[in-house]
Order: sequence, then C-alpha cells, then structure tokens
Amino acid sequence: MLGKGQSTVAYWAKTGNIPTKWHAKLLELAEAHRIALTPSELVALPALPEPAELPTARYEGELPLGTADVHCYVLSNGQRVISRTSAATALSGIRHGGDLESYVGAEPLRPYLRTNLKDDLVHFRLTGVDHKNVAGLSAETFLEICKAYQAAANDNALKTDRQRAIARQAGSFLAACSYVGITALIDEATGYQYERAEDALRVKLRAYLEDEMRPWEKTFPDQLWVEFGRLTGWEGAIHNRPKWWGKLVNELVYDCLDGDVAQWLRDNAPAPRHGQNYHQWLTSQYGLKKLLEHIWMLIGMASACRDMDELRYRMALKYGKHQVQLRLYIDPPE
Repeated sequence: MLGKGQSTVAYWAKTGNIPTKWHAKLLELAEAHRIALTPSELVALPALPEPAELPTARYEGELPLGTADVHCYVLSNGQRVISRTSAATALSGIRHGGDLESYVGAEPLRPYLRTNLKDDLVHFRLTGVDHKNVAGLSAETFLEICKAYQAAANDNALKTDRQRAIARQAGSFLAACSYVGITALIDEATGYQYERAEDALRVKLRAYLEDEMRPWEKTFPDQLWVEFGRLTGWEGAIHNRPKWWGKLVNELVYDCLDGDVAQWLRDNAPAPRHGQNYHQWLTSQYGLKKLLEHIWMLIGMASACRDMDELRYRMALKYGKHQVQLRLYIDPPE
C-alpha cells in the first residue's frame, strides 16, 4: 500500500524501526482499512540497533556485469547485497561509478521508480574490518532500478545520452539475469547444481551479457553523419538526423560493400528500427571487421567531396558501377 519494496518492509521488521516520515501515511491507511493502529504504537518502537548489531557479510564474491566486476555479499541475515559503488559502476560503465544517487534520482526516472535509495540502502559490516559500516543495495532494489530505466526508455522519457546508455545497460542486465535465473532454477529442481562447474552460472552470465550488449555497440561513428550533414546541407543535430539518410547508408555502405549481402538483409532482416538495425544482423552473420573498414573508407572519401552527387560519383567509380542518365518528358503545367 505504501509503494515500498518487500526488502524495505523486511528491513523495518528486522530492525523494529519504521522511519517517521511514513507514520502519517500508515495511520491513514490503517483507518481506511479499519485496522486498529495508534500513533503511540509507532512512536514507541525500539531504536535502531548499534552498529555492532548490524548484519555481517558472511560470504562475498564478484559478479561479472558488463565490463564491471560487481562486489556482492550474502549477509548473516540471508540478504543478498550488491556494493553501492559497484552498482553505480555497472550502471554507468564508469570506473568507480560516480554518484549512484544522481542516477537513481534523475527526474525522468521518478514516475517509474518506487524505491527511495536513502531508505533502501542496506547497512552491514565486513568481516575483519573494524569501525567501518558498509552500505549496499539489495539485489531486489538493484533490479527495480534496472526495470525503471528500461520502462522510462521504452516510453522515450529519458532526456540525455547518459541516461539512455544506462537504460541500455540496465536492459542487458535484466535479460541476462532472466536467462541465468531460469537455468539456476532448473539446476536446483533437478539437483544438477551439485554437478555443474563452480563458476558455470557466472560464465553463462558473462556470455549472455556479451550477446545482449553487442547490438548496442556504436558501429557507425558520428563522423559519417557529420559528413552526410555537410554534403546534404543538413543543419540539425546529428542525433536527430533525417530518416531518409537510411537510404544513403543502404546505397553507399551495404550495396557497395556486397550487393548479395544487401539483398539478403532486405529479404531476411526486419525493417531497421531503433535498437535493431542492419549492421547488427551483419555482425552476427558476416563479421563486423569488413563493415568498419568500409565505413571509414567512406568517411575519408566523403571528406574530400563538395556535395552528395560527387560522393555518389566517386563511390560508383570505385566499385565499378556505370552511370545511367534518363531523360523524362512531361506535359507543361497549365
């Protein structure tokens, strides 16, 4: 009813403390549902335990998420926790991650995220480390953040390239975790968990993430769009480039690279759209190296041209195409 995650309420129950900012809402809900609850019952709850009573990390390890090795722990109370810094690194792709609160508190994300990071941080102690408490995210909270970014991206609510990059990372994590999760459940149900290699699930996770993230690699560099803009007189931002430039890509990249490949893509691949374009099919079917070499050659040739007609002419000469000029006759306007 409060819109809080199960892990948050479990933590309140464990510590015997509900933050005061929720008291009024709880009393309001209790009255609406005819539940006997008085303010004194909330105010009289015991105080938070001393740091020494915080749960302790009994097991720790590293989980490969994208390019980051995420520090994770299982606490003495059974809770699974991800290091706060590692969570930021995994989402942002930046070493040491930066400010996790800024990623979670982004304005476009608020309608999609029910968790409050400040309330949902899990405080615990590391074995052998005295006088230092550590804060982390429960596994559930981390997945809630990933789901929120993915939902916001699906609604085109994200405003910056950084936010969209985080959403792509988050979507990849969710997909990879679902694959590994069903594998783990089957292994547990069949007893194979005792037979498989110790790191089998981590190996699968890394492989799934590589498959998920490869479609988002930036194959077409911005320099190509800059040259297309100069040659066509486009004055807008390259990130909002005209859709008809897709025809230029087909003509100057795929048709020149390999006519058979271009035809195969038209016959077998779906219509290009955001997140699923021809070059992603080419990557898995024919190899990326040849495509990249061709693109950079095209950029170099385009930089020496004055307009798109000249680029088309030079590309036609290079790839042995013949120029055909047709003359069309129409009735004069009335």
